[in-house]
Amino acid sequence: MVDIIYKDESYAIIGSCMKVHSKLGAGFLEAVYDEALMKQFELDNIPYKGKVRLNVYFDGVPLKKTYIPDFVCYDKIIIEIKAASFLHQDNVRQTLNYVKASGHKLGIIINFGESKLNYKRLVN
Repeated sequence: MVDIIYKDESYAIIGSCMKVHSKLGAGFLEAVYDEALMKQFELDNIPYKGKVRLNVYFDGVPLKKTYIPDFVCYDKIIIEIKAASFLHQDNVRQTLNYVKASGHKLGIIINFGESKLNYKRLVN
């Protein structure tokens, strides 16, 4: 049996995203979902930081360029949000690269732009 990394935290985060999507539906810009998700995280007592700079490492050395994810929840899960008609593999690959390069173990990419909330857990 495979252990799911940060299972309870992921479940809570995705639950908050589902609440936002059920209230707003698809069709807004990312900035709207970003703001609504901040409010929902607060209501659901999910610790988060928005738009924080994360170091990107190459061969163990931090680069000058940093990465700014939409959210970091529980100080350990990177959250990237999208508002697109579909979740493109380029977005998934980019988020996974950021998770790996920043040294985090888990990222979740969430697309609010589809009729049903679409998300992927990305494990480093």
